[in-house]
Amino acid sequence: MDFKQIEAFINVVKYKGFSKAAKATYLTQPTISAHINALEKELNLQLIDRMRKEAVLTPEGRIFYNYALSILNMRSQAILAVQNFSLNINGTVELQASSIPGQYIVPRLMAAFKKEYPEAKFMLEQSDSRKVAENIRAHKGEIGFTGVKAGDGLIYEPLMRDRVVLITPDQPDYRERLGRKVSLRDLAGEDFILREEGSGTRGSFEQELGRHGIGLRDVKIAACMNNMEAIKQAVKGGVGVSIISEVAADRGRADNGYLVFDLSDYQAQREFYLAYSDRVTMSPTAETFRLFVMEMFARM
Repeated sequence: MDFKQIEAFINVVKYKGFSKAAKATYLTQPTISAHINALEKELNLQLIDRMRKEAVLTPEGRIFYNYALSILNMRSQAILAVQNFSLNINGTVELQASSIPGQYIVPRLMAAFKKEYPEAKFMLEQSDSRKVAENIRAHKGEIGFTGVKAGDGLIYEPLMRDRVVLITPDQPDYRERLGRKVSLRDLAGEDFILREEGSGTRGSFEQELGRHGIGLRDVKIAACMNNMEAIKQAVKGGVGVSIISEVAADRGRADNGYLVFDLSDYQAQREFYLAYSDRVTMSPTAETFRLFVMEMFARM
């Protein structure tokens, strides 16, 4: 078993096919196939089901895949350990993030990290909190940023707390209430713009409604959206009001075009987490980024 065989195996899984893996790694398909065949022969196991359109792992392949990732990442860690550390943080960190961290927190972290490690690169995919966890477990990213902590086998490290606020159109009837806190009961009859199912913000909103004996069916839903900037633009345009993260509300800006209110009876506070799997050794660049992020938030 050698590293070329393991790399070929990982790339076939990553790109979901032999020909796509060959194209992405500038090798020929017969070369990729030869590496996989040699690996399977040595293990005396079939790792990839070739009877389907896409390359799908067999049960044995799923077990071996975690070890294969760890082997390659540990090789990188070993090389890094005997070379100049800072000059060799030049890999790509694959990140998964839910919408609020992905739009308002992670880009700042990436920029700060790049100042110290200019050769580092990032791939960032945004989805909802539930999908972030699924993607980390499926090895589609090494580090995730999410507003939901689940009992799903991942490690969740708390970063910061956030609360929710109400945003409304900048209209006279709302402007009259500026400076006063608003209760959920005060919002009866308002048209609401909600986040999509699966988002942490929507989950906490539904829980708070339930705590006050209000069901989601009692809420007048004007729209559901999965993009925070789209929600803010819709509120600005008068489509309705919305409950959003205070981080996303950016209440210090004078040109938002919407008004921001604190809620008097909304107890839930959200925690944002850095999530990762401890079943696979991280690449050196990802591990350095993780430690960098944790240190940044420890100082805040």
